[in-house]
Amino acid sequence: QLQLVESGGGLVQPGGSLRLSCSASGVTLDNYAIAWFRQGPGQEREGVSCIPNSGGNTHYTESVEGRFTISRDNAKNTVYLQMNKMNPDDTGVYYCAAGSACWLGHRSRYEYDHWGQGTQVTVSS
Repeated sequence: QLQLVESGGGLVQPGGSLRLSCSASGVTLDNYAIAWFRQGPGQEREGVSCIPNSGGNTHYTESVEGRFTISRDNAKNTVYLQMNKMNPDDTGVYYCAAGSACWLGHRSRYEYDHWGQGTQVTVSS
């Protein structure tokens, strides 16, 4: 039984940085693709980034391209999301999810089988 726990959220000023962590327990993440989703106030949950089990061919939504970096350390059973040059549009609850493939298209949220409970990220001055 795979369980995921997010951490690292908080309040950050525009232009600042945060690093989110997604820690797994129960089983290893070696055979799972991991995605980060976020849901802003009154908005639909959207895919932010994902990484295959091998760590290659990562994907990002256009709004975070060049600012966010997803990575994984399978030895630590943890996936990270480094967020730089943050702006208020990055505000929301961030969730990590595990599935069989890395993709962020419409309805991709339904292809991930395991979810964490989320961590709040607020970008404000």
